Amino acid sequence: MSRFLVRRVLGALVILLIISAITFGLFYAIPRDPAMMSCGKNCTPDMLAQIRHNLGIDHPIPVQYWDWLKGVFVGRDYAGFGNCNAPCLGYSFANREPVLGTIMDRLPTTLSLAFGAAVVFLIFGVGAGMLAAVKQGKFLDKFASSASLFGSSLQIYFVGYVAMFFLVSKLHLFAQPSYTPFTEDPVSWFSGLLLPWLTLAIIFTANYTRMTRSQLVEQLSEDYVRTARAKGLSRANVFFRFAWRGAMGPIVTVFGIDLGVLIGGAIITESTFSIQGIGRLAVDSVNKSDLPMLLGVTILSAGAIVFFNIIVDAVYALIDPRIRLA
Repeated sequence: MSRFLVRRVLGALVILLIISAITFGLFYAIPRDPAMMSCGKNCTPDMLAQIRHNLGIDHPIPVQYWDWLKGVFVGRDYAGFGNCNAPCLGYSFANREPVLGTIMDRLPTTLSLAFGAAVVFLIFGVGAGMLAAVKQGKFLDKFASSASLFGSSLQIYFVGYVAMFFLVSKLHLFAQPSYTPFTEDPVSWFSGLLLPWLTLAIIFTANYTRMTRSQLVEQLSEDYVRTARAKGLSRANVFFRFAWRGAMGPIVTVFGIDLGVLIGGAIITESTFSIQGIGRLAVDSVNKSDLPMLLGVTILSAGAIVFFNIIVDAVYALIDPRIRLA
């Protein structure tokens, strides 16, 4: 197990290195000069050269990338900013604030949104899928399948705006979506994120309902499940001890990917409800051609996905003893 985890971690570092290099290269393919955007209307060539020097973009692209990569591991000095200790992701082109500090300020918002939505769609999605599998072919199964098909066809931005208009503005059933730190006011934290949680969870709930149902229906028809039934085990024992355990593998795999993507930033949900999280930060950094911030958000997003994939692979052996990590 330890050798497997070491290999996966090393592979993850290589993936993150490649992603950062690609992001760095693609940024300079955009015909926008961040120094010109920061210079203002009364810009002179001398002012423009000084801004480029302060931003660290007056060197060749490979040199800039090497300086950024070196700053991540050992820190670096920035003209006009001073020393930046490792891990240094640089300073924002837009507001001259440390990238790492800005990301850490936004991260609790996205974590609250991601984990809250995950709890909702796991409870309702997996629960509905289990009921549909148990009641296969009956009304409950057909209703859950139809509802999941309808839910998967919806779009977050449409559902979000409709919910905001009717449930917040007209009927006042929900509080205005916002983020309040849990340590400051747990009630405001819950009420401000409840509608974004439900909106974000709609599509995921539909997907998990269909996936859970299909996996359980397949497992319930396996020979070892029939054998367990023939031995006289109760339906609940057969379902949870054999069928459910066999169906968990694909569900856990998809959940690990989904959770990593959500932590990397629920862009549409945060933009729809004006929540200042990682996803909204990514959109703003693209619009402002803010390379350091864009790199930081990209590394965080990719790192979250890779990290949860490693966790899922490690948990596989606990879920299904047939799997061996070679």
